[in-house]
Amino acid sequence: MNKKLQLVPVMLCFFAMGFVDLVGIASNYVQADLQLSDSAANIFPSLVFFWFLIFSVPTGILMNRIGRKNTVLLSLAVTVLSLILPVFGESYGLMLAAFSLLGIGNALMQTSLNPLITNVIKGEKLASTMTFGQFIKAIASFMAPYIAMWGATAALPSFGLGWRVLFPVYGVIGVLASVLLAVTPIEREEVADRASGFAACFKLLGKPVVLLSFLGIMCHVGIDVGTNTTAPKLLMERVGMSLTEAGFATSLYFIFRTVGCLTGSFILSRFSHRKFFLISVILMALAMCGMFFGTSKALLYAAIALVGYGNSNIFSIVFSQALLSVPDKQNEVSGLMIMGLFGGTVFPLLMGFASDAVGQAGAVAVMAVGVAYLFFYLAKIRK
Repeated sequence: MNKKLQLVPVMLCFFAMGFVDLVGIASNYVQADLQLSDSAANIFPSLVFFWFLIFSVPTGILMNRIGRKNTVLLSLAVTVLSLILPVFGESYGLMLAAFSLLGIGNALMQTSLNPLITNVIKGEKLASTMTFGQFIKAIASFMAPYIAMWGATAALPSFGLGWRVLFPVYGVIGVLASVLLAVTPIEREEVADRASGFAACFKLLGKPVVLLSFLGIMCHVGIDVGTNTTAPKLLMERVGMSLTEAGFATSLYFIFRTVGCLTGSFILSRFSHRKFFLISVILMALAMCGMFFGTSKALLYAAIALVGYGNSNIFSIVFSQALLSVPDKQNEVSGLMIMGLFGGTVFPLLMGFASDAVGQAGAVAVMAVGVAYLFFYLAKIRK
């Protein structure tokens, strides 16, 4: 079968991978509907990313037994189930169950989808194909606030669901991705990689580069999820916007993340990784200042755009640094780095408590700690 045709369902799966980013805008709507505190609402994004800690390494073991394609299909099934539940209501317990399944499905997908590309694309085109996949994923991320807003304002038929029409819309796409991938013949990998165990992964934390990179991934994801969740709240608190109007802030963040992914792949092939990393972190530091002190819509939008662009390539640089540091144990390092997505649980929880105490400036201060760590990381990593 033509390789390009094989890539169509794989890229649609990358779109489905982006469904996880709906948790930011969705948690804001749930908070408004159920009148929750910031700390109670931030449990939702925290719960989504908690499952990366539990499922990343077991998914690697599962891939060796049932194959990468079947693991991706399993992840899509769990994801579609998570998107069906909110159709039946938005009680606190039901939404907790939906976001938990969304997190489990995404943990399975994050671990298995990138390796699946290697079954289709080989050699020098692999990196550019993965970058294009991240671009497709970002489209789903920044579409989510718009679909929720259109549902909330009845700009599109919402079937009585309001903003929750977002879930069945993405659910239909998830089903389509599952069907296309299932009927597309993709040759199974001949020799499965040796499964990583928890003990092998955690033993590598004794290596300074791996430990520092693991914490760097946690900070990157924490800033990502934190901005996704907090940006609309900043505009509501400082400028007096409604939630529907403020939802654009989340889309703005993902638009600039998408631009960052596209330009970053070009820049990193021609420019020092270390210098580009430094520039990226400086942009995020400026963004934190803007979000902490800004009171105008223009300044807050500029800050959100800066953190979106600055944070867009941190993951790839840190991840590759960790892999190159231990070339003979890349499976174990990869599993450990995916576990680092657990930062998406830690940061929102801390930000929720901080914002309950002193307003959204407290949430920004927590993210600023993550940015400060990335400066520290750069100082410690010499290469």
